[in-house]
Amino acid sequence: MARLGAIEEIKIRRTELTVAGRRLAMTAGTVVGNRYPANFDVLHLDDGRPLVVVADGMGAGEGSRVAGRTTVDVFVGMAAPGPGPLRAAVAEAQRRLREAGHRLGELTGCTLTAFVGDDHDAWLVQIGDSRAYRLRDGQLELLTVDHTAAWLGAVNGWYPFDSPRAHADRYRLMRYVGHPDQPEPDVLNVTLRPGDVYLLCTDGLAEQVPYGRIAEVLTRDGNPVGTLLAESLRAGGNDNATGAVIAVH
Repeated sequence: MARLGAIEEIKIRRTELTVAGRRLAMTAGTVVGNRYPANFDVLHLDDGRPLVVVADGMGAGEGSRVAGRTTVDVFVGMAAPGPGPLRAAVAEAQRRLREAGHRLGELTGCTLTAFVGDDHDAWLVQIGDSRAYRLRDGQLELLTVDHTAAWLGAVNGWYPFDSPRAHADRYRLMRYVGHPDQPEPDVLNVTLRPGDVYLLCTDGLAEQVPYGRIAEVLTRDGNPVGTLLAESLRAGGNDNATGAVIAVH
């Protein structure tokens, strides 16, 4: 476990693939931070196909560990481009986590955000509050929606975004893998233009590194994942933090 004020070693994985004449440079890493005794984020960076998966377990127990690992393994094993196969992969993960939750007798859930490349474009899959951003032509966009009560409250004006109620509602997930109502993920088709930079990350990164700083790092930094993870630690390391960057050339 990293201690507050200590420097946690940050290991970065890198791979490059060529898809339909485009080169995808993919980097990813994850850190424990200072709050939890272990890392309950799960990261998959595929060496053979344009596939990146990020999951964030809910809590710090066995259910959290099982949820993240099971969900990523199921999704990687079933994922194929297109809304049908991607929703089917999440549905199977939902089924597996419900079974695991009954067996463990505790909350067994996680978020899931994934990038699945195709011959000419890519698919983003998201359920929970991990995120996918895109930097294009100097503009950083959040492409996903947080499935939290806080997001609904901010959009509908239920309370000020910086109120205690909004802070508490950040942790009330309306959709996640392992939810008893089997909610479906959001599936988004995106184009891949040379110069695009995609970032997938857990809330441990998104909530500790400001939006403007994320944009700056993705624009100018030669090691964006390492820099963003280091900044999450300098901000306090209050959660496991995971990030993956896909740069299109």
